[in-house]
Amino acid sequence: KYTSIALVSLGIFTCTFMSAKQVVRPGKGPQEFPLPGIAALTFALLMSARMGIFQETLYQKFGKHSKEALFYNHALPLPGFLLLAPNIYQHAVLFNQSEPFQVPVIGLTLPIMWFYLLMNVITQYVCIRGVFILTTECTSLTVTLVVTLRKFVSLIFSILYFQNPFTGWHWLGTAFVFVGTLMYTEVWNSLLRRRRRRRHKEQ
Repeated sequence: KYTSIALVSLGIFTCTFMSAKQVVRPGKGPQEFPLPGIAALTFALLMSARMGIFQETLYQKFGKHSKEALFYNHALPLPGFLLLAPNIYQHAVLFNQSEPFQVPVIGLTLPIMWFYLLMNVITQYVCIRGVFILTTECTSLTVTLVVTLRKFVSLIFSILYFQNPFTGWHWLGTAFVFVGTLMYTEVWNSLLRRRRRRRHKEQ
């Protein structure tokens, strides 16, 4: 299972690294040093995996309460955003200056950037709520794999949406992710067991 996680991580690293090399800044050539950003994402992934293990320990000790864990996980860091208050205020002003947008069905008119933010919050809540429910039902390793695969799907979607080249390296990274997922779910082992059962029945 650890080998499968390593394969999936290697696949995502390959796709991310090759996509980062294709980024061109205005007036400059391709970005030459994407590694710090990738390292930061890798560190965040490792920390989220560690948090998953910590949550698993909490659930074993105090019971499985996913809603409570979700609340405290987001409520406790809120005071830290006070440090970013000026920046948040500036962006709120920019959001208010965006073009008006009429929300379908409701008919409410509001700046389009606020609508985008609202949609983002709703979809993020659905996603993170599912992850916290998953932590109560599965091991932290399984949750890490699911979250990593979700990030991989987002990466592939962004490549296709922004019409970036999908090179051979991207296919290689995709193959790593696919093989790693099959290894983790033990698909091959179950197929081998079925074949053995069929042979026994035939005998």
